[in-house]
Amino acid sequence: MSLFILKRLATLIATLIGASVIVFLVLEILPGNAAQLLMGPDAAPDAVAALAAKLGLDQPAWTRYWQWIAGLLTGNLGDSYAYSTPVLDLILERLALTVPLALLAMALTTVLALLVGVTAAARHNKLGDVGLMGLTQVGIAIPNFWFAILLILVFSVQLQWFSAGGFEGWGEGVFAGIKSLLLPALSLAVVQAAILARITRSAVLEVMREDFVRTARAKGVSQRAVLWTHVLRNAMIPVVTVMGMQFSELLAGTIVIEKVFYLPGLGRLIFEAIGNRDLIVVRNCVMLLAALVVIVNFVVDVLYAVIDPRIKASDI
Repeated sequence: MSLFILKRLATLIATLIGASVIVFLVLEILPGNAAQLLMGPDAAPDAVAALAAKLGLDQPAWTRYWQWIAGLLTGNLGDSYAYSTPVLDLILERLALTVPLALLAMALTTVLALLVGVTAAARHNKLGDVGLMGLTQVGIAIPNFWFAILLILVFSVQLQWFSAGGFEGWGEGVFAGIKSLLLPALSLAVVQAAILARITRSAVLEVMREDFVRTARAKGVSQRAVLWTHVLRNAMIPVVTVMGMQFSELLAGTIVIEKVFYLPGLGRLIFEAIGNRDLIVVRNCVMLLAALVVIVNFVVDVLYAVIDPRIKASDI
């Protein structure tokens, strides 16, 4: 198990190094000058050059890359061009909303998908199965921003159960915070839950044909116990695989949903930083999202080994 984890850690580090090079180079080749944009089109060339020197933009690219990597390792991400505040403080402040939003969306996705997928498999080829699969098809086809607007119209405008947007902060209490994030999380979850439910149904149906399931039924184990204890555990490998990829998509999806619900999260920070050409913020936010994706995949790989020990044995 230790060798398995070490190999995965080596892959994780190599992927992060490659991602950092790609992120840096992509932002380097973008047209325009950040110092010129901050000073305005009418700024004197000397003033623009002075600001570029102050921001370190006049140094060679490889020098700035190594300075950036050193800053990442020491927690010094520099100051935002637009806000004149440490980038790390900006990111931590926004993560306090984005991470709970993504986790809540992932929790909704998992609960909805397992309920729908297992229920549909238990009623295979019956009316309930056809109806649930039809609903998942609709869920996959709905764009999450359109579903977000629909939720606002129904639950905020008509029923007035939730606010239409905004976030007052966790200082108002955990319940108030979760209530503010519920509609955005549901907007993010509906598509992912529909996809995961179909995969869960297929995986459960495949496992239900195994001999040990027939043995459990022959011993008098109830259908519910067979499904939720014997079948679901063995059907989790493809489900966990997709869940890992979906968490990455949920993090990326917050850029649009935070804009729709006017939430001050990481996605909105990236959106604003791109508009302000605040490249130092964009670079660090994108790298953070890439790191989160890689770490989630690492956790998924370890979960494989926990769920099915044959995987780590064959990998080593």
